Amino acid sequence: MSLFGAMNTAISGLNAQSRALGHISDNLANSQSTGFKRIDTNFTNLVTQSGQTMHEPGSVMARPDYTNSVQGTVEQSDNPLALAIGGQGFFSVAQSRGTSNGLPAFDERQFYTRAGDFRMDRDGYLVNGANYFLQGWPVNSDGTVDRTTLDPVRVSQQVFNPIATSTIEMAANIPALDPPATPADAKSFSTQVQVYDQLGTRHAVTLTFSQTPGAVGPPATPGAARSWQMSISPNPVGGAVSIPITFGTNGTIETLDGVTGTANTPAALDFAMDFGLGNQDIKLDLGRFGVAQGITQQAGTDFSLRTLHQNGVPPGSYSGLAIRENGDIAVNYDNGESRVIARVPLVSFSDADKLQRLDGQAFMRTIESGEAQVTDSATNGVGKLVVGATEGSNVDIGTEFTKLIVAQRAYTANTRVVTTTDEMLQETINMKR
Repeated sequence: MSLFGAMNTAISGLNAQSRALGHISDNLANSQSTGFKRIDTNFTNLVTQSGQTMHEPGSVMARPDYTNSVQGTVEQSDNPLALAIGGQGFFSVAQSRGTSNGLPAFDERQFYTRAGDFRMDRDGYLVNGANYFLQGWPVNSDGTVDRTTLDPVRVSQQVFNPIATSTIEMAANIPALDPPATPADAKSFSTQVQVYDQLGTRHAVTLTFSQTPGAVGPPATPGAARSWQMSISPNPVGGAVSIPITFGTNGTIETLDGVTGTANTPAALDFAMDFGLGNQDIKLDLGRFGVAQGITQQAGTDFSLRTLHQNGVPPGSYSGLAIRENGDIAVNYDNGESRVIARVPLVSFSDADKLQRLDGQAFMRTIESGEAQVTDSATNGVGKLVVGATEGSNVDIGTEFTKLIVAQRAYTANTRVVTTTDEMLQETINMKR
């Protein structure tokens, strides 16, 4: 063993502790960075020569030990678009590389992050604090998710176009009244439903149920008093209508408009309205034949409306954005409607600690990390989304200060070895005097 070897070993120790100090410094500086993952230090011994009778000093290397898979603290946020991941997984994000036609042009490479402090920029994109753009699966107009592509999420559907009413669903109970003694005693009940035309203009349609005039007086046959006539106002295309409805002994629809339906089949009729824009076909769903669903005639003294629903929608303007726990991004409109435009997936890796680090708490895939596996949240072990929250840094300041003290002492000890070795070398040189 030479004195020079001892000095070289001590110098490698100084270099290693300097690297450890750099890791600690990086951790402390980013202790408040959203989604930051700390860097620990792994000291590795390098052996020059070692045996049963002799050991020569080697050196030490300080390698970074990444903690990308270690969860940070999930903290609630006032930002409704903020997202955190409870468990393993990353957000897929894109990075802007200039503009094209006034909109961002994106880097073709894929980036990943745990920093979910997303907000909406002026172009309608969701970006985090480091200006990475959140990517999601597009959702088609029929509600199906296109899992074949990942695109930056952009809110561009600022208007909800009106939808003309095509279906009215009604559920009510018409009281099982005694037969009227005179025509003047015949009862009628009305209810009104608001429907919309092709331009989204609202119109009132009144449905009236009246006891059948032929049922007045003592019924000639059992059940005659259970017949009613339904009229529609304003008149449908083709003129006024009077649609007969007969109820069975169990109070369910037996015949509708002269048609006796099979049990448990839909009891519905079609008519058309003209609100000045041409014929508008509407289907009136009154329940099912022979089943206590929709319109019934059972005990009671007054008309009881249970459900009256129509599928028309007035025009709407953008009123906000909401992210659901399954990752669906929905645009809300002031007409009470919403539209899902994208779904946020999560990405997992076989060895997330081997990802390449980039600026802004972002990562890139490497050969060592394995392929990116894109999947729905809360599936395949990727963790779940926490809406309205962010993940803080996984740095513990108290632990870092402890490591700082240890690194300082170790560095000081190595300097003592250097100075002691230098003194011994000086003494060796002085021997020739």
